[in-house]
Amino acid sequence: MPAEPQPDPDEVWSLLVHAVFDSRDAWRRAVARRTGLPFSRVRVLRRLDRGRPLSLKELAHAAAMDAPATTVAVNELAAAGLVSRDVDPADKRRRLVSLTAAGRAAVAVADATPDPAPPELAAFSGDDLRTLAGLLRRLAP
Repeated sequence: MPAEPQPDPDEVWSLLVHAVFDSRDAWRRAVARRTGLPFSRVRVLRRLDRGRPLSLKELAHAAAMDAPATTVAVNELAAAGLVSRDVDPADKRRRLVSLTAAGRAAVAVADATPDPAPPELAAFSGDDLRTLAGLLRRLAP
């Protein structure tokens, strides 16, 4: 039997991305159900949970959204009491968006939502899982 050709890093990355993205729909629906928010809004909250408050422009970049969609999302989240908009002390023309206590609680609910491995991964042998885990740890920052 001929050896398989050497995989290209871009091909391997594509396989990894599809394996993750294609198996997370049930988790996204569970997060939306548990938080009562569309998953796109949870994604915005999670970007704000990384530390400091963000300007709308920074938040749009972090959430991979355009500026108008970010403004709509922040307006909805502010109306729900999940984020606040405050004047940037360094630049009075800018507003900074930050999580409220209720927003942090919503992120905690999302983070606590079970996200089990897909059946295909759960079926890997212990040796295969150790090998894969070791390789993936090398990708982690």
